Amino acid sequence: MKNLWSGRFSKAMDEVTALYNESLSFDNVLYPYSILGSLAHVTMLKDCKIIDEDTYKKIKSGLIKVKKKFDKGEVELDIANEDIMMLIEKELTNEIGKAGKALHTARSRNDQNALDETLFMREACLETLTRLKNLMEVLIKKAKEEGHKIMPGFTHLQHAQPITVGYYYMAHFQRFKRDSEKFMELFKRLQENPLGACAMAGTTLPTDRFITTKLLGFDKPTENAMDTVGNRDNIMDYLYLSSLTMTHISSIAEEFVVFNSQEFSFIDIDDGYCTGSSIMPQKKNPDLAELARGKVGRNIGNLINLLTVVKGTFLTFNKDFQEDKEALFDSIKTLNMSLLIFEKMLEGSHFKEEVLKKHLEEGFIEATDIAEYLVKENIPFRSAHEIVGNLVKYCENNNKDFSQINKKDLEILEFPVKLDDLSIFKIENSIKRRNSFGATSFKEVDRQVGVGEEYIEKLENQISRLKNTIDSLYANLEK
Repeated sequence: MKNLWSGRFSKAMDEVTALYNESLSFDNVLYPYSILGSLAHVTMLKDCKIIDEDTYKKIKSGLIKVKKKFDKGEVELDIANEDIMMLIEKELTNEIGKAGKALHTARSRNDQNALDETLFMREACLETLTRLKNLMEVLIKKAKEEGHKIMPGFTHLQHAQPITVGYYYMAHFQRFKRDSEKFMELFKRLQENPLGACAMAGTTLPTDRFITTKLLGFDKPTENAMDTVGNRDNIMDYLYLSSLTMTHISSIAEEFVVFNSQEFSFIDIDDGYCTGSSIMPQKKNPDLAELARGKVGRNIGNLINLLTVVKGTFLTFNKDFQEDKEALFDSIKTLNMSLLIFEKMLEGSHFKEEVLKKHLEEGFIEATDIAEYLVKENIPFRSAHEIVGNLVKYCENNNKDFSQINKKDLEILEFPVKLDDLSIFKIENSIKRRNSFGATSFKEVDRQVGVGEEYIEKLENQISRLKNTIDSLYANLEK
């Protein structure tokens, strides 16, 4: 095959070289974005009088036909074409003849590739944001449904203080909320138009990058062509954010695996998101949670992969950058599927209230409340801490829990406040009294849920508005 760049070469590319060099086998998914960018580019060439009206109309009509062929799966993905950009240009030239050769005027595959990836990533960010929004909606729903249930909170995987299940779900909500805020910030950084940077130094032709910027829904053109072509920061940002979000998924996955065990038995996971054993009939394994916990390694690996690729590259374009796509595509797929799985799995799972109540009887979980009660009685906290520590040790030595402590026990301990027993420190009272901002009381969790619902409504409106804008681009350029 004669390559589009074969004028410089006296020898055809070796078959092994072609196989090693190609990216068409995976970058073919970028064809809608490459064609969209080409429609904007040819419109700019016409408006700047770099090509005539007739050539513009032929290229535009040809690009629309080529896209329809791709949509129907009628284009052969022959790796001899190297990448999706060269394949589209070949199909266009086959479709309209000589006029197709004018499309690549005042652009390079360097800025074209940067544009295709940027357009693709804008949609990918919105898809991820939608998945995050859906998961956060489920977390809020579960917080409202199970907010009355009380469970042990843990530090060092030991009983620490009582919390509500609603509070637990809203804690995870905050993690995914931060993730969504970061992805929205990334979307904003994707609003700079790389098209027109050309190979690395711009062009001598009288182009206008602000035309393509407007046509493609960007906010502004990128500032420096050399940086534009050598920049993979936005891709690495997505890989980092996907890794961070996957660690948050992995965290709740680990908790569900532990909470599902016979030793805890805190939760019942929906059967649709568990598997059985090929040999042990009694097994119900939390495989989906375990798998999500494992898949975080893919995303972290993809991030490390690309960081390693770019760490020693010389400005500006290097073939190393071809390695960005498979890492990006894989991380997007893994993250979005994991978010969907957890959205569905959480919706059908529930905490077992009777089991939780039994666990709350263990670990002297009311200890901090007793210490804080003593503080209210003008006892310095460090002294109160020691007094309650002695109380816990007394209980352990006498095989008692706080509910079994009576007046005589308190007298033996020389407890500094006269009480008949410790009944005022019941778990329910502990929850009700924890009213500090951001705490676990029923009232506070209701407030957090309300704030969360407001955030989701705002996020949903943002996503909808941005999607509508992006969805209208192709229709506008096709007119």
